Amino acid sequence: MIITRARAAALVFGGALAGTLRSPGAAQANAPIRVAAIPIAGASEPSIAKDAGIFAKAGLDVDVQLMQGSSAIAAAVLSNAVDIGYSAVDTLATAYLKGVSLVALAPASEYVSALDARDAALVVPPNSLVRQAKDLNGKVIAVNSLSGIAFLSTRGWIDQNGGDSSTVKFVEVPFSAMPVAIEEGRIDAAQVTEPFIDAAKKSGRILTYGLNDAVSKHFIISVWFTTPQWAAAHADAAQRFAAALRETAIWTNQKSNQPQRDAIVAKFTKLDPAVIAATLAPHFGEQLTPALMQPPIDINAKYNKYAAVGAQQLIYAPR
Repeated sequence: MIITRARAAALVFGGALAGTLRSPGAAQANAPIRVAAIPIAGASEPSIAKDAGIFAKAGLDVDVQLMQGSSAIAAAVLSNAVDIGYSAVDTLATAYLKGVSLVALAPASEYVSALDARDAALVVPPNSLVRQAKDLNGKVIAVNSLSGIAFLSTRGWIDQNGGDSSTVKFVEVPFSAMPVAIEEGRIDAAQVTEPFIDAAKKSGRILTYGLNDAVSKHFIISVWFTTPQWAAAHADAAQRFAAALRETAIWTNQKSNQPQRDAIVAKFTKLDPAVIAATLAPHFGEQLTPALMQPPIDINAKYNKYAAVGAQQLIYAPR
């Protein structure tokens, strides 16, 4: 049986695709690029590049479309409804293992322990007797998704610090609902990320920061991806897109540009500018390398019992 790209997306990401596949058109210097992103700070880079005039300087007309999750974005890319999408690295690896060919063009957010160790925290109720990793054995821990870095890094931290994550019951709870779940004692701990840590701290106690260190001290969390067919047919535009995002990352990562960056991110995420300004901003990757992509792939393979994929296979290489 021949599996089409549309069918493959449905198998991997769970859902039917709308529309029909079409062949990518010839590359055009100023043709629009349609980019799908999730409305979170870590996926705000194309909007920053657009508002800051970096895409225009690169000769690109980029339309940023907001979607609510990786399944919708992958489906849109595979059906040519958009050209480039946002994805976690481990999700891209899972798709590859299931026969869906998607390739990374540029890094999105990355984790650098020296800068970002306090961007995720394990929070317990204020009266909790949990003091160390082994105290979490047999407990209930809330994560925003039962896949992805939040879930994987929490398991890794427990196992690397004397606990046994296989005994833990993980439940899916939205970040915004975690403070109430902690306060009411419905969970024993929650893995919380910015900008929700301050709210969680009011309801509980920080057990530890730096959960992502269990993955690596430095790794790429997410990437901007497309199909090999689109990248080959639009090689010049793809190269300029990647170069523009690198320039954006360098600009965004500089503290002196924080006020401008925060204003754009607040508009993109529709969050209060004061909240954005008070939280730890995401760090954007400046280099797309196999070494930086490999850690989340490896921890995903370990806990989800997948084969280990070489990150080089997920990076687009012009022929």
